[in-house]
Amino acid sequence: MNSLVAEIVSVGLLLGVLAFAVVRPRGLPEAVAALPAAGLVVVLGAVSPADAWEQTHSLLPVVGFLAAILVLAQLCDDDGLFEAAGDLVARFCGGSPRRLLGGVFGVAAVTTAVLSLDATVVLLTPVVFVTASRVGAHPRPHVYACTHLANSASLLLPVSNLTNLLAFTASGLSFTRFALLMALPWLAAIAVEYVVLRRFFATDLAAGAHPPKEDAPPRTVPTFTLVVLGLTLVAFAVTSLLGIEPLWAAFAGTAVLAVRALRGRRTTLPALVRAASPLFCLFVLALGIVVKAVVDNGLDTGIDRILPAGDSLTTLLVIAAVAALLANLINNLPAILALLPVVAPMGHGPVLAALIGVNLGPNLTYVGSLATLLWRRVLHEHDSAPSLGQFTRLGLLTVPATLIASTVALWGTLQW
Repeated sequence: MNSLVAEIVSVGLLLGVLAFAVVRPRGLPEAVAALPAAGLVVVLGAVSPADAWEQTHSLLPVVGFLAAILVLAQLCDDDGLFEAAGDLVARFCGGSPRRLLGGVFGVAAVTTAVLSLDATVVLLTPVVFVTASRVGAHPRPHVYACTHLANSASLLLPVSNLTNLLAFTASGLSFTRFALLMALPWLAAIAVEYVVLRRFFATDLAAGAHPPKEDAPPRTVPTFTLVVLGLTLVAFAVTSLLGIEPLWAAFAGTAVLAVRALRGRRTTLPALVRAASPLFCLFVLALGIVVKAVVDNGLDTGIDRILPAGDSLTTLLVIAAVAALLANLINNLPAILALLPVVAPMGHGPVLAALIGVNLGPNLTYVGSLATLLWRRVLHEHDSAPSLGQFTRLGLLTVPATLIASTVALWGTLQW
């Protein structure tokens, strides 16, 4: 098979896999389409078995880390951490929807940074619905904050997003160096999102609310869970400095909470396996093979011709913009897999600029991020289906502004 035919076939399969992941007919898992597609690109010769294995092998630590973080987030939810956070936010807002929005921003930003964007979308969004209902506030600004921050607030740590884990591995940075470089871009993105959402939902936020009823006792904060979570974060930094995969720190923190939950009969082994989303992990591995076929048969050359070299502010802005566009065309996960072979040799500045693009860009369209698709599903379950027009208008206001603000912040940080 020549390269042109191989590229056409690979792109067709990639688009088919992504369309299946978006629609999920009859609720079938994403892996149902991705696994046969990965097998096809190998059988047809679009990617060799050796290259397919190398790609899978390189992704295994990342996927293992993802599984551990997903279980950790579920165990935190089982211990009541998100309910306690929602209760604190409800009491903090004192009947003010604007203060409620600020509280949701704070909790969502921390949740995304520490437990990944999936935790914010799947576990925190339902809590935000309940919290808004408790104080009589319109839920729309607050649940939109969840999905926007699931993407925008996922810049800070390597554990915040699967795209971060891939970029972190390619960048050669330590855990702490990565966090230090991305701290300012993270704050810039959150600040822009807050200002835009305050103005965009001004009418909803002015509608008023009431303080929560005081007859219900405050939810107990799970101190043990918080301590384990904090120690796990410290362990991420320590293992990274020692040259050990942060994967083992994630496993250790998860194991502590899992053993405690199993001994207390608050969870079961099948529940833990389900929380790890093994089929979604297989989907990621298979998607990696399909994307490799697309990249190796021509996309890498096309991206290389488009992207400028260096790490000047203009170069970083172009890389972030191209990455954002690519994320909205083929989803952010394939986008970072396609970009990394080109930008990694340029240094960690261009790698982080590409990460800003693929993490912030998905706030423009539903298909830009799997987390956004999950969020849309949660809203349907609460009979609050989002409006495509409203989602897009908000994205048009926030995405360019956050891209510029965060990339400029990254450039400034790189000058120190």
